[in-house]
Amino acid sequence: MIVTLTVNPALDRTIALDAALRPGEVQSARSAQEEAGGKGVNVSRVVAAAGVDTLAVLPLASEDPYRAPLAATGIPTVAVPVTRQVRTNLAITDPDGVTTKVNLPGSPLSLADSASVVAAVVDASADADWLVLAGSLPDSAAATFYVDVVRAVRARRGSRSPRIAVDASGPALLEIVTHASVDLIKPNDDELAELLGVAVDGSSPEAIVDTVRAIVPERVAAALVTLGGSGAALVTAEGAWFAPAPRIRVVSTVGAGDSSLAGYLLADLAGAEAATRLASAVRYGAAAASLPGTQVPTAADLGSHDISVRSI
Repeated sequence: MIVTLTVNPALDRTIALDAALRPGEVQSARSAQEEAGGKGVNVSRVVAAAGVDTLAVLPLASEDPYRAPLAATGIPTVAVPVTRQVRTNLAITDPDGVTTKVNLPGSPLSLADSASVVAAVVDASADADWLVLAGSLPDSAAATFYVDVVRAVRARRGSRSPRIAVDASGPALLEIVTHASVDLIKPNDDELAELLGVAVDGSSPEAIVDTVRAIVPERVAAALVTLGGSGAALVTAEGAWFAPAPRIRVVSTVGAGDSSLAGYLLADLAGAEAATRLASAVRYGAAAASLPGTQVPTAADLGSHDISVRSI
């Protein structure tokens, strides 16, 4: 069972253009689609598509328009009643797969609603193998929100607590790394640079690994660093590995990182070793990037690419 928390979900609108985006001009769109998004929800969608149990926890008002596309995903959910409306994210993709995103911040989440979300995650984690805390925080939430969730889950579940993965950025990720000792983080190279306050050479796996060693395993047990079209690196206490991405036709990069995380966790639940977990992450991320909008990959989309993993 993989439980996810999306505290700042989004209605994802994707517009596909026939040509490259031309800022300041009027262009016609080829198509548009609207789906339930948010990083944790995306992870749960991929996990469910793989036939593995999942549960997505999120704050959601009773009359929110987000409910219809969320129900259409078919994933099991715990919708914590709130009054705020879900934000909207806009993604514009061109024929070459170049994606321009505009993410709205979302309405504030009250202190009472925040407490209800934390309580719901604690309850949902009873039978979880992994708990995924993913995505941005509402502007009203403290940067320590994810730390508060981790502490609440571990205080209630003790030795039966799930392993915890975090896909966040900025102050929220810094707080997690500084105070929570989680099992996995999944930054991209830009988020890693911001976290550590150093320049990161995303084209050099060796440089990535050297940089990550500042926090793994002393502060986090493992880091899965996604590098877009270059692939991904995995660093644990036992070693470090790099896997280049397969050559694909990129359609939309929206949700590719979420699919990578899901692919990693699915391989972990299957008992795979580190190199295989990394290969699964890269395979799922590439599959997602080859699909339109926020469509999530299924087994049929994974292809037969040879993912070559090397130890660093």
